[in-house]
Amino acid sequence: MTSEPRNAIRRAALLPALVMLGVVSTAVGSLGAPLLPTIMTDMDVSLSTSQWALTISLITGAVAAPVLGRLGDGRHRREVVLGALTVVALGCVLSALPLDFAWLLVGRAMQGVGLGLVPLAITAARDGLPDRQHASGIALIGVTTAAGLGIGYPVAGVLTEYGGLPAAFWFGGILTVVTIGVSAWALPPNPDRPAARLDTVGAGLLGIAVVAMLLACSQGAHWGWTSATLLSSAAVAVVVTAVWTWWELRHDTPLVNVRLLRHSSVLAANVMVVLVGAGIYPLLSLVVRYVQTPLSEGYGYGYSAALAGLMLVPYSLGSFVASRLAVRAMRRLSLEILVAASSAVLIASMALFLTTRAHLVPLLITMALAGFGIGVVFAINPAQIHRGAPPQETGSANSFYQVLRYIGYSVGSALSATLLVANESTSTGRPTEDGYTAAAWTGIVLLCLAAVAALLLSRNAAVGACRRKPLTPRAFRVGHS
Repeated sequence: MTSEPRNAIRRAALLPALVMLGVVSTAVGSLGAPLLPTIMTDMDVSLSTSQWALTISLITGAVAAPVLGRLGDGRHRREVVLGALTVVALGCVLSALPLDFAWLLVGRAMQGVGLGLVPLAITAARDGLPDRQHASGIALIGVTTAAGLGIGYPVAGVLTEYGGLPAAFWFGGILTVVTIGVSAWALPPNPDRPAARLDTVGAGLLGIAVVAMLLACSQGAHWGWTSATLLSSAAVAVVVTAVWTWWELRHDTPLVNVRLLRHSSVLAANVMVVLVGAGIYPLLSLVVRYVQTPLSEGYGYGYSAALAGLMLVPYSLGSFVASRLAVRAMRRLSLEILVAASSAVLIASMALFLTTRAHLVPLLITMALAGFGIGVVFAINPAQIHRGAPPQETGSANSFYQVLRYIGYSVGSALSATLLVANESTSTGRPTEDGYTAAAWTGIVLLCLAAVAALLLSRNAAVGACRRKPLTPRAFRVGHS
């Protein structure tokens, strides 16, 4: 085969390869959630301790997203992608080995690096896809974080049921190695750009702020909500965040260009992703835990890990359907109307979990609605960012968006775990029904705040959009910071 047909095949395979990159990295990074009950049993740790098998990967993802985005925006994008995937694969191997819980956490932290690969997939799509595919391609990549969760959970559940805890991580490692091969073949050549400078101080400050914030959210039940330890952790989070912002505003090559928040459309997308992420992400682990609860507790379904994982299939299908419909809807309706409507869908899904979780069919509908709503949000947010930020700044804007997405995930995960721990049964150590009710109400409140924020922020965003060109596939081109 001559070089031209071979290059044509690679160009045609680029979008499927980038979607695979996003789905696999997200699925592996989220492996902790469906495995939490098994981790509690096999490693003899408490509910709150086991939750860190999920939260630690989200922390890593929040820090890795801007770091990988900055490194990948230079002349070594291919090497950054392949290097990050290698770290993920090694993390899977480490978690699969018969070591103690501390080593499992180290492996999970390494797997979380993959959560920062989605911005690189978007920039690769910008450079490698033809104009006619930009809108649909970037929207599809944008929802891979939602679809990856829905795919990873059932696969992990089945493997754990029949092969034990290591089987899920071995499978994740094998799948990541395959993704390395596909990415090495399909990714376009590195862009001819100056080498990127990494803001190591900014990355360190961001990591400290995120860890301190999550400790304050997750340890309140143990430390006491007014204890000196918790208040000190919250104070560290606030102070370090302020220092990080000051540093980023004055650094020549900041890790994140926080000035982009002055663009109303960018601000709307980032506020939404934090509130939506914190509000709906805990639903996934709540459902998996709930259906695995033995019937002897007076609630739950007594499902195995395999059946519990299958509960997330409607979530994945809903997010993929949303990515296709959202692109068509954006041609006819304003982004603000779509964001507000998707918030209403997410509120409905959490309300269903609150009121009808004891019945299987409504619970499946709950997951389908949640997947559809989050899929629309994640498909629209990149369009909001690209509409509001100047072309040369959208690369940095996407990285900041990913940071806030995983911070929202992390906060929601930590808060839901805290509410479950606060409502543990003294006899069995499992959460009571009241714990799930409290977590559901918390999600509804956060999602209502997201809906209000969407309506309030959309006014300024819409005014700013009127002064710009209409949204077209070309508008999805992403510049570099």
